[in-house]
Amino acid sequence: MGRVRRLLTLVGGLVVAFVLAGLPGSATAAENAFRRAAYVGGFESPVDVVSTPSEPSHLYVVEQRGTIRVVERGNVKRGFVLDLRGRVSDDNEQGLLGLAFDPQYARNRFLYVNYTDVDGDTRVVRYQTKGLRVVPGSRRELLRVDQPYSNHNGGDLVFGPDGFLYIGLGDGGSGGDPHGNAQNQTSLLGKMLRLDVRTPGSSPQIVGIGLRNPWRYSFDRLTGDLYIGDVGQGAFEEVDFTPARSPGLENYGWNLYEGSHRFEDGRPGPGKLVFPVYEYSHEQGGCTVVGGFVYRGKARPSERGRYVFGDYCSGLVWSLRIRSGAASAVHRESFLVPELTSFGEDAAGEIYAVSRNGAIYRIT
Repeated sequence: MGRVRRLLTLVGGLVVAFVLAGLPGSATAAENAFRRAAYVGGFESPVDVVSTPSEPSHLYVVEQRGTIRVVERGNVKRGFVLDLRGRVSDDNEQGLLGLAFDPQYARNRFLYVNYTDVDGDTRVVRYQTKGLRVVPGSRRELLRVDQPYSNHNGGDLVFGPDGFLYIGLGDGGSGGDPHGNAQNQTSLLGKMLRLDVRTPGSSPQIVGIGLRNPWRYSFDRLTGDLYIGDVGQGAFEEVDFTPARSPGLENYGWNLYEGSHRFEDGRPGPGKLVFPVYEYSHEQGGCTVVGGFVYRGKARPSERGRYVFGDYCSGLVWSLRIRSGAASAVHRESFLVPELTSFGEDAAGEIYAVSRNGAIYRIT
C-alpha cells in the first residue's frame, strides 16, 4: 500500500472513466466472472481477513490499529481475539498487517501475526489461543527485522503446502530501493522468506529476492502455485507467479526492473530472473496492486482456477487464468471495491474483499 492516501482524491475522479473506457484486459458484463455482495461492516481500517479449516463458520478480520476480531456467519462477535494496541505503530503503511493460522491449529491453537512495533520494525510473533481469545503470556517472537523507513513493510503471512511459514518483506522503503536491499542476498529486506515454525530457533531461509513491496500473496490450495502482488514504484504494478515445481531461487527483478521494464542499471543478484505474468500501468487504472486468491469455491464452478486480484487506489478488480506459465483470459470485473486493502478466502474456498472503509464483501 504505497502513496495511497494522497492519490485517492485524484483516482476517485478517474474511476468511472476507467470502468467505461474499455481498457486492455477488460471484458463485457456478460463475460465477467464475479460479482460483489456486501457481507459485514463496521471495522476500523481492516487490512486482512483470514480463516482456518478447523472453524468453517469463522472469519478473522485484522485491523491495522493492532486488533483482530471474529465474524461468525456474518455477525461480528464482541471483543478481540488479540489486542496489540500499545505495541503497534499504525501510521501510513505500518500496523498489524498479517495473520496466519498454524496448519495444526485445531490441535496446537497457534496463530502468527506480523506487525510493525512502536519503533517501526517488523516483528513476527506466535500466540496461542483458548476459545476465541489469545492466552495471556503465550507470546513468542520468531523474527525481528529492522525497517529503515516507514513504508514497504510487506506484512503478509501465509503457510505454504510444505508446512513452512512464508514471510514477504518489502525493500525497506523510501523510493527506488536506495540501500539496494532487494538484490542483496545478505539482507532480508525485499525477500520472500520461509520459516520452519516446527523447529524452535529456526532461521528464515530466503526463497525469493527482488521484491519491492509484496502486498498480499497466496498459494493455490489445489496446485500449490504461489501468486504475489508486488507494488510498483511509480508506473507499473505486477503479479508474479511461481509454480509449485519451481526449480529454485526466484529473482523477481526489483530494483533493476519495475514489472518487465528496466528501472536501474546493474547486474541482478542470485536466482533465476523472472518477469511478471501480468502487469498494468498506472494509466490503466490504479497505483497499488493487491494480491488475491485462486478461486476454488463451489458457488461459481465455472470460474474455479481463476486468480482474483485488484488495486487499492482505483478499486478495480481483475481475474485471470494461468496457462503454461502465462496469464490468459484476463477479465476486468464489473464492480469496484473502494479502498481495497486485501482479499481472503474462507474454509470452503469462497473469496472475500476487504475495504479500508470498514466493509467486508463477498466475491460471489
